[in-house]
Amino acid sequence: MRYFTAVASHLHYGRAAAELHITQPSLSRQINQLEAQLGVRLLDRTRQGTRLTEAGLAFLPHAQALLRLSRQAKDSAQAADQPARVTIGYTPGLIITPAAQRLRQQHPDADVRTRHLQRHEPRDALLDERVDAAITRLPVRADGLRVTILFEEPRLLLVPVGHRLAGNEFATLDDIDNEPIPRSPDPEYDAFWRIDPRPGGRPAPDGPLVETIEDTLEHVAAGRAVVIIPPVGRSRGCRHDLVAVPLRGVEPCRVALLTRIAERNQLVAAFCAAARDCLVADPGHAAATDREHAAGPRAVH
Repeated sequence: MRYFTAVASHLHYGRAAAELHITQPSLSRQINQLEAQLGVRLLDRTRQGTRLTEAGLAFLPHAQALLRLSRQAKDSAQAADQPARVTIGYTPGLIITPAAQRLRQQHPDADVRTRHLQRHEPRDALLDERVDAAITRLPVRADGLRVTILFEEPRLLLVPVGHRLAGNEFATLDDIDNEPIPRSPDPEYDAFWRIDPRPGGRPAPDGPLVETIEDTLEHVAAGRAVVIIPPVGRSRGCRHDLVAVPLRGVEPCRVALLTRIAERNQLVAAFCAAARDCLVADPGHAAATDREHAAGPRAVH
């Protein structure tokens, strides 16, 4: 079933085999054996590629659920035979070091791990038990999870150096009324960061569809779009061809702690307390914003 879900994810035997670190013929044999056991065909291979059959579409969510249960059973057995352990996830641009260090100091015998997650991963990582808590920016799909707001951050407008707004003290939505803004595959995230619809109900201008931060920055630097972003973290590399301008008249973004509702790991509760105490809006962001109001925009880091 793990092999089947890999092929269903990629819809490509070659890429699935590479992910699984097996040969493509071996993968094909395993899928054939599974189909023989079930008595149905799960996948069709054509010249146009691989697709799920109706039986495959019906079988996929059950296979994913069974794999998740098997991982949880393995993790539970290992946790019972190992010292206390917790894994904290975090998404790009956020620093969790102070809270993780506080937890290590309070529980020196515990195994406190951190794991970087992509923006779209926190919910699945929590439900799959790859992490036990996650720090991320909202909005995220959070059904089945407990959400604790930690702090708020102002939103900024990112433009190329030569843009007409690059020298402004601040910008407003009226200033970008007709500026394309990159779109995201995640509808909720897209609506929040593009401010779509705009006040009055008018849709935000469409920009290119992107999936990564790096692609977004390339579109902005090329003058194909502008983008609304959270405060620029000190941990990111510097791009001197982009400028961040404070964006006024919009609600702030929120940084939140996500945990499973039925979580019983006491280290998670301890980390939650540490996060509330230690993780606050970066004072450098506030100071930089104050300076920007006084002296104009800054290069992006």
